[in-house]
Parts: sequence; structure tokens; C-alpha cells
Amino acid sequence: MSGDPIHVFLVEDNPGDALLVERYLARSSREVCSLERAERLSEALDRLGDSKIDVVLLDLTLPDSDGIETFRRVLARAMDLPVIVMTGLNDKQLAIQAVREGAQDFLNKAELEGDGLVRSIRYAIERKRAQEALRESQERYALAVDGANDGVWDWDVRTNKAFFSPRWLEILDCEDEAIGERIEDWFDRIHPEDLDRLRRDVSNHLMAKTSHLENEHRLRTGGDDYRWVLARGVAVRDDKGSAYRLAGSLTDIHNRKIAEQQLRHDAMHDPLTGLSNSALLMDRLAIALAQANRRSDYRFALLFLDLDRFKFFNDTLGHAMGDQLLVGVSLRLQTLLRPGDTVARLGGDEFAILAHGIEDPSHASRIAGRIQEGLRRPFDLQGNEFTTTASIGISLSTTGYDRPEDLLRDADTAMYRAKAQGKGRHAIFDEEMNQRAIDLMELEAELRRGLEAGEFDLHYHPIISLADGRLEGLEALVRWNHPRKGLVYPGDFIDVAEETGVIIPLGWSVLRKACGQMVMWRRQIESAGTIALSVNLSPRQFRQTDLVERIGVILAESGFEPSSLRLEITEGPLMADPRASVRKFEALRRLGVHLYIDDFGTGFSSLQYLHELPIQAVKIDRSFVAKVNSGNGQGEVVASIVTLAHNLGIEVAAEGLETSDQLQCLRKLRCEYAQGYYFSRPLDSDHTRQLLASRRHWV
Repeated sequence: MSGDPIHVFLVEDNPGDALLVERYLARSSREVCSLERAERLSEALDRLGDSKIDVVLLDLTLPDSDGIETFRRVLARAMDLPVIVMTGLNDKQLAIQAVREGAQDFLNKAELEGDGLVRSIRYAIERKRAQEALRESQERYALAVDGANDGVWDWDVRTNKAFFSPRWLEILDCEDEAIGERIEDWFDRIHPEDLDRLRRDVSNHLMAKTSHLENEHRLRTGGDDYRWVLARGVAVRDDKGSAYRLAGSLTDIHNRKIAEQQLRHDAMHDPLTGLSNSALLMDRLAIALAQANRRSDYRFALLFLDLDRFKFFNDTLGHAMGDQLLVGVSLRLQTLLRPGDTVARLGGDEFAILAHGIEDPSHASRIAGRIQEGLRRPFDLQGNEFTTTASIGISLSTTGYDRPEDLLRDADTAMYRAKAQGKGRHAIFDEEMNQRAIDLMELEAELRRGLEAGEFDLHYHPIISLADGRLEGLEALVRWNHPRKGLVYPGDFIDVAEETGVIIPLGWSVLRKACGQMVMWRRQIESAGTIALSVNLSPRQFRQTDLVERIGVILAESGFEPSSLRLEITEGPLMADPRASVRKFEALRRLGVHLYIDDFGTGFSSLQYLHELPIQAVKIDRSFVAKVNSGNGQGEVVASIVTLAHNLGIEVAAEGLETSDQLQCLRKLRCEYAQGYYFSRPLDSDHTRQLLASRRHWV
């Protein structure tokens, strides 16, 4: 109040009383006051809205108003101003009534004195300001509570009586009468799993172990379901530090908690199948490993499952149908497992199963067998039945690993061993597999290095016309000039190259090099112009979408005639998707190349599609040729193949010819071509060039 003078507005019609007030204020040494006066109520009401007034001194008896009504009209016009009522000796009750209705003080004119007047003015202003500050604080609190949309609760610890606001009840969808006035009426609605934790938090706060109370729990609503809420509160303590009151807010957090739970679920589960994902599997696997390392009587197994031929299924019937199959497999797996086991989808068509309580390796094998048997039952997808098989690798907790990644790696390795042994099988990991996996990685690295270093050469195997003994063609065969091992034959690296994908760049390198070599020989040797070139296509090459385009580019770059190129492909890749194979073969034939089926007779039921494939020849596998004259029925098999091929207008070549007797049998069957050690071993480039220049014929 120091600084600017206090502006006092006096409403008084008696000149003597007004003069007395003016003198008292002028003599005050504590406060500097300015005085403004109105003699009538009407005049005062007009000036109250226009002047800067700090306090009103009001006489209740005026020419145009009298009694409590005078105060009421002034208060209605100046709600924010402190009003001090001045009365005569007989108006004390009237003054008290005015104070009850909002006056800050009352003064008896007969007892009026200077210091008392100034002190009353100062206190009236301070009280009014305090009341306004309290009112604003209460309004801010009410607005904050309303804005936060929180419920309010207040617990008298000593009497155990509790207050719950209307919003508190609204959060729980409860009527007023549904909730009592005891703290137990709240606690009785708390979910059993959350009650002990809330009681502990409340107790700790009451004992001043925590600065405030904050607890999330579920409350039973009026509809008997549960809703997540956040309770916050703080205790009020006496001078000894004992809590006698605890009050706070209740916030509805149900939607947030549900969203958090969904996020946690999504982070740990596969979105397509709803199964555990790799993150959750690895977490549970780590727990199982720790338990197995602590307890000698606890064992478990990890099964790594890969669906056989899923890519073919997906590519043929579409991804939507493939997803339906994956969902069906996940549901089937859950029915085949025991309670407590974990089944997870790792991605694509790969699943993993954590099986607890495994007694020995045979126990794990029985589980794998049960899964494989269950998956063989047909799946109903959009009204059609489909079957599938799975290759399963198993790793056991007895390895003593500490990291779940190691166990998963072993199971993955065992799965690939099972797949290599034939579809629908399972294998248990052992150290031999581990060493093979290491050898495989080392060999893959060496293959890639050797390919970059140009260590692969071509040898050529002569193909002879059985009708006249002339050289009809050359089959290009790759050899690896290893810097340490010397000459390495395909049988020692082709399978690894196929498995690791190195076969793709290697295969294109072979085709490019062979075509270029033949073009050079044709320029140098006149008789080489009629010799055909045979090159093998690997299954991985054949599956490439740009197969035809790549071959076309190589032929164009080398200048080799497409009609002189024979591409050989085994039956397996063709039968994986016969319709797609027909389309690819037709595109290759339009390119101008000739197509052979290699190792014919060792594959699947290719006879069904043989007439649809635009091929020029089949090559009878060496296993049939070796026994063509043995008298055990192999001759009849070869005869049937030759007869079928000729009926379809297809030529026949035989592989692995080694004796003159085999040659005579093949000639009697009217087989067109043959190759084998009987004629020649595969030759390096120099000896092949000499062969071409010699124009040799075989009888």
C-alpha cells in the first residue's frame, strides 16, 4: 500500500461527519489519503463506475436511501471494492448484517478516531485483496480441475470419511448412492491384482516415505468392467508430521493404457499370425538358457521350422493365398504344442518353437514328428485343399550356450541339413553340422574370391552323333584352378555354389566365356562352324526373372548364333512350376536357342508335361546308360524313354557311355547322340582346339 495515495470515496450527507473524516485522514502519518465525497446514493452510484477508488466509506442513512438497502446497492455496483459501513449508536445490528453480506468492517461515528479510521481502511483493503486472491486461486483450481477433466477425492484419515467429486463418480459411471463415504468404498472397487500395490503406496506416503502419492490401477465401474485410472495425492500433516488428511485427483487413463498394451503386444508379436515374434522368442529363450544353466534337471529344445516349397506356393497362387497358408500353419502349430511352449514366426515361412521339459533328444524328435504329421493334414483355403510339409532343425539346451543367438544358429543349421536330406524331415544339430557350416562359409568365401580372381576355366566334353560318328557338339564344363588344391572338379563345389547363390554369377560367367570361345574357334577353324555348344543352366539361374534377357545380352555381346546354343536344365526346376517353365521355354525358343532336359529319368513326373515343353532333346542320365545291357530291366527303361521322345518328335542323347556294348545297345534303340569316356574325357581348351582341327570321326 506504500507509494500512491489511498483514494477514499466517502458517501455521507452530514457535512460535520464528512469534515471529521477529512481531518482524520489528513492528519494520518501512516498513510497518504485522498478523499472524494458524494452526498446522495444516486450520485455515489454514478461516480463509482468512473473514478479510481480504493475503498468506500458508506453512511447507511442518506437522503435518497436508508438501511441495508443502501449497502446492497453500493455493493452491487462496486463488487471489487472494499466497503466500510459507518453507523450511529442505534444501528449496530444493521452494521453487523452488512458485514455478513460483504462489508469489510463497520465504524460507529460516535467512536470514530483518526488512527482507528486509517487502520480500518488499510485492513479493509488488505482483506479485500486477500479475498480476491483467494477467489482467483479457487477459480484457477476449479478451471484446472475442469480442464484436466479429473475427479477429486479427499480423505479424512482420522475419521476415515472420504469425499468423491461428481467427476470422480462420472469416470466410474456410478451414481452418487453407489459410492459410500469411506475410503474402503474406493478400495473395494480396485482390481485384486492392483490392490496391494495401492495400499502399499498409500501407506508409504502417509509415513512420509514418499513426497507424493501416484498410482495406476484398475477400478470396477458401474457396469462391472474395469477401467484404468491414475490416482495422485498429497498428505496434509500436523506440526508433528502426522498425516491427518490425504487429497488428490483421479485421472481416466484407460485409453492410454489400452494403447500402451497394444503397442507392447505389437512390438512382441507378428502382425500377420499374432504369434510371438523373434524379439519375444529371443527374450524367452534367454530366460530358458539361464534356467537351464542353473538347474541340471531342466532341459529344453529349440525347433527351427521352414515350410517346403513355400516360395513356389506364394509365386503360383499369390501373396494373399500365401498369407492365408501362413495363418493356417500358425493356428495348426498352436494346436500341436503343449501348454507353456512358445511358437514364434521369425519372418517369411520360418517359425521357431521353444519346447520346455525335454527329457532327451528322442523326445525332441517326437515333437518334431508330431508337428510334421500335423502339417501334412490339408489346409482349407477359400474352399480349396492344400497340403504342405516342413523341414525342422533342432538344437538342445545341453550345449551349454549362454547366448540365445547361438542356439538359434544351430537350429537353423540343422534345418538346412534336414532340407538337404529331403523335404518333410527333421535333424538334430551336432558338431559335424557345425563344422560343415564353417566349411561351407569358408568354401563360399573361396568361391567368391576365386570368381573375382578368374580361377575358373572351361573343359569341353565331346558329344558324338551315333549315326555317323561325327563330332556334333561340345558340352562346356567348369573346372576350378585352385591356387592350393590344384584342379577342383564340379562335384566338390557346385552344390555349395548352388546353396550359397554363387552359382548365379558363376553360371553367367561360364555361358559368356563358352560363347566367346566358340566364336573365336569358328573364326580360326573352318570345321568348327557346324559344332553346337551345350551349357548347363543351374536351378537358381532358371528361377531368375530376367533369364531370357540375360541370355540374349550374352549372345549379342559374343556374336554367337542362338541356333547353335543348347541350354541344358534338369527336371527338378521345371517340375517346381511346370506352367511357368513352359512360358520360359517358349520365350527361349523365340530367342532361337535349343533346349535340352538333362539327367532325364531321375526327376519327378515330367512325362505329364514333356509334350508341352518346346524342347529339342532329352539326355538320358548316366545311371540308366551304365546298365542298359545288364538285363535287369534298365534297357527297357531306356527303350521306353527313346520311344516316347521319338513319338513326340524329340531327339535323345545319352550320358556316361563307357563301353562298346553300351554303344551297340544305344544304336539299336536309335539314340541320336552320346557322350562319355568311351569317346573322350572332357578336354581343356588347347586339346579341344586340336580336336576341332582334326575333324575326327568315331566308329
